[in-house]
Amino acid sequence: MTLQEYDYARESPSKLAASCLLLALTMKNLGGWTPTLEYYSGYSAQDLHPLVKRLNFLLTYQPRDKLNAVRSKYSHRVFFEVAKVTPMDMLKLEERLTSS
Repeated sequence: MTLQEYDYARESPSKLAASCLLLALTMKNLGGWTPTLEYYSGYSAQDLHPLVKRLNFLLTYQPRDKLNAVRSKYSHRVFFEVAKVTPMDMLKLEERLTSS
């Protein structure tokens, strides 16, 4: 989704990937940013928090008329139906990020 959004072009690909991973871990309640993830990514959880919030906002307020083919593809069980995952409430996300 970020490939279609100019605002994300200035972010480094590694930081974007790390932020996506942290958002996914948080959304699925699979734990937080571990010392191992910090070491290998080079980013602390605090470095990623602003971008994680922006990504969740993008998921929450995405226009439904764009990227229909992508949404359809990733709604299939082969891709674990990730397009159907409900974005987190912004306040709940903030709470989880600050508690970890």
